[in-house]
Amino acid sequence: MNEKKAPLPTRQMHVEAIFVRALLAIFRRIGPVRASNLGGWLCRTVGPRLPVSRIADANLRMAMPELDGGMRRAVIREMWDNIGRNAGEFPHLSTLPHNPVDGPGWDVVGEEYLHAQAARGGPTIFVSGHIGNWEMLPPAVARYGLPFSSFYRAPNNPLVDRILCDLRDQAMGQPVPLFAKGARGARGALAHILKGGHLGMLVDQKMNDGVPARFFGLPAMTAGAMAAMAIKLRCPVIPGYVERLGPARLRIHVHPPIDLPDAGERNQDQMDLTQMVNDWIESTIRQKPGSWLWLHRRWNRQMPR
Repeated sequence: MNEKKAPLPTRQMHVEAIFVRALLAIFRRIGPVRASNLGGWLCRTVGPRLPVSRIADANLRMAMPELDGGMRRAVIREMWDNIGRNAGEFPHLSTLPHNPVDGPGWDVVGEEYLHAQAARGGPTIFVSGHIGNWEMLPPAVARYGLPFSSFYRAPNNPLVDRILCDLRDQAMGQPVPLFAKGARGARGALAHILKGGHLGMLVDQKMNDGVPARFFGLPAMTAGAMAAMAIKLRCPVIPGYVERLGPARLRIHVHPPIDLPDAGERNQDQMDLTQMVNDWIESTIRQKPGSWLWLHRRWNRQMPR
C-alpha cells in the first residue's frame, strides 16, 4: 500500500512563507537588540487586543485568583512582549555570544550539571516549559556537548515549517531529529534515547491522552511520556528554563537532576515524577508570571471560544 503524499503547498502558503521570510530578514538586518525591541513593541501593542487573550485572562483567573484585573492585564501585556521579543531574536540565536561582558548574549547558571552529564554520558531528558525565550535552550545546551532532540508540532504551512527548522538547525550547529507529538513520535523518541541520545521536552501544554496530574492546584492532563521513559531507563531528568534579562539578553538556568521516585510500583513512580515536574514548572512561573505562555487551554475546565 502506497504512503499518502503530503498535499502540495497552496498559493496562500507561498504568500505566508514570503511574509515570514521578509519579516525574518528585517529582524536579521537590524540586529538582535533592535529586532527584540521591535518584535516586543508590535506584539504588546496588538496582542492584548486579540480575542485569544481572553484565554490567557481565563487561565490567570483560575491559576492565580489573587491577581486583580489590572494585574492580569499587566501579565498578559508582558507575555505578549516576550512573544514578540522571541520572534525578533529567533534569527539571531546562532550568533548571540556566550557569556557576554555587556549587551546581547546568553549565559548559564548551573553549567556544572551540564559538564557533569556530558562527562558521564548516556541518555538524558531535559524538561522545561514555554518560559522566557525557550528557543534558546536547545542551542545553549548543545554548546556543552549535549545536543538534544525534541517533540515537535509542525506549523500547518510546510514552507514555514522548513524555514523555522532550518533556523533551529543553524542555531544548534547541526541537524537533530524532531519527533511528532503522538504515539508514533513517542516510539521514535524512545528509540532515540535507547541509543544514548538526549531528548528535550516542553511539558507544560495540555495532553488530552496524558495523565491526570495537577498544575497550580487544578486538574491538568499532562504528557506522561517523559516520566515513562525516565522511570523505565532510570536516566537523568534535568530541569531548566530561560530567563529574559533584557532585549536579546538571556540567562539559562539549569537545575540538578531530579531524584527519581523509586517506590517499586512503576505507574505510581511515573505519576509522582510527572507531578514533581509540574510543581517545578509552576514554581518557576510564579516567580515571573509574564514570562510564561498563558495562551494554551491548559486546564480541564471550559475555556472561552
